Amino acid sequence: MSSGMSRTELLRLVIHERPKFPDDTWKFPILADQVRVPDNETTYWCRVQRLPSILKQKHHILQFGPAIQRGNEHLVHHMEVFHCATSVNAIIPIYNGPCDSEDRPQTTQMCKKVLAAWAMGADEFVYPKEVGLSIGGEWFNQFVMLEVHYNNPEHIKGVIDSSGIEFYITKTLRKYDAGVIELGLEYIDKMAIPPHQESFELSGYCVSECTGMGLPQNGIFVFGSQLHTHLTGTKVRTRHIRDGQEISPLNYDNHYSTHFQEIRLLPVPVKILPGDSLITTCTYNTLDRRNITLGGFSISDEMCVNYIHYYPNARLEVCKSSISDNALRTYFRYMRDWENQQTDFDKAISTSYKNIEWTKSRVAALYDLYQAAPISMQCNESDGTRLPGLWDNVAVPHIKISQPPTVRKCPSTSVFHANNIDRLL
Repeated sequence: MSSGMSRTELLRLVIHERPKFPDDTWKFPILADQVRVPDNETTYWCRVQRLPSILKQKHHILQFGPAIQRGNEHLVHHMEVFHCATSVNAIIPIYNGPCDSEDRPQTTQMCKKVLAAWAMGADEFVYPKEVGLSIGGEWFNQFVMLEVHYNNPEHIKGVIDSSGIEFYITKTLRKYDAGVIELGLEYIDKMAIPPHQESFELSGYCVSECTGMGLPQNGIFVFGSQLHTHLTGTKVRTRHIRDGQEISPLNYDNHYSTHFQEIRLLPVPVKILPGDSLITTCTYNTLDRRNITLGGFSISDEMCVNYIHYYPNARLEVCKSSISDNALRTYFRYMRDWENQQTDFDKAISTSYKNIEWTKSRVAALYDLYQAAPISMQCNESDGTRLPGLWDNVAVPHIKISQPPTVRKCPSTSVFHANNIDRLL
């Protein structure tokens, strides 16, 4: 008899029929190659490979999902496949090793355009019937990179892994090419969560100047969304602002679990216009943490991300933010000069955060700073280059009219009591 815990979704509203795939659809796995998983807690493993020659003709991806080696489910935290979006004739060196290794060829750093992203708890993702993700073609560089995040907190040795992502691909093209945009916070330690907090919010911004530069004139339609944090995340939502007025949220989860991260098809595609702003807010619980939790790649660090899937494909790939250097420098100077804390922006940011003795007033000061301070924007194309614009010390979006709370469709208390009184009489 076994024991343990398993998370499950008690109710799923089926709002989309699964499209029928064409007869020429074929499976294409992109897998790690016999990786000896390091016994470190966190490892990002990268494998660059060349696509098969059949993909010199444009195809559409209709579905992708996890192909995890049996027995290694506890180690594979999340995976992504990136396209090396550069000139069609550029040769990217084949590489198979840690993503942060000094031996990794520099040219592989251009493999940044997201083709697929999977995280623990998610099933396969099926595109709507009118949309496919473009892969291959005359002007498509033939190199891709698989990135696997191995989470090994027990420091297990000797595990061999060949997990990856499996695609369903067809040459029967659909009406629209899909794209992926990454919203939220940068994975850096400028954004931090104090310890012993029951509820602490951080927000990442996609400002109107960035969507104005990176989206087509007629806008895009978002049909899917994947929310992502690490261990302390409890809520995630992405708000949608147009001309200062907040409209319906793009996606939200008020009972978020990092162990259950699915890509959700939206009930109806949401239109995002150039000039709209998007605010992704994550709520964290650090009651069991003894010191600061920093933004970063480790499972013990934190993230705040929403991968949105949309059509038609556009230039914009990353629309994320962090607090401006000047604002954080001012906060650390205040902590040093007025609170006698050992903080210094010119040294490691993580060290300054860890040196602060966190009181309620210092936590409140940091929270207020994050809400109002100018930001630094990553408004990037798929190769990592920033779109034209001034992206430092940008003002956070101003919401003139907030979205009212959702009205719950249930009987009012007075009606409920009146009906029960009538029954008693």
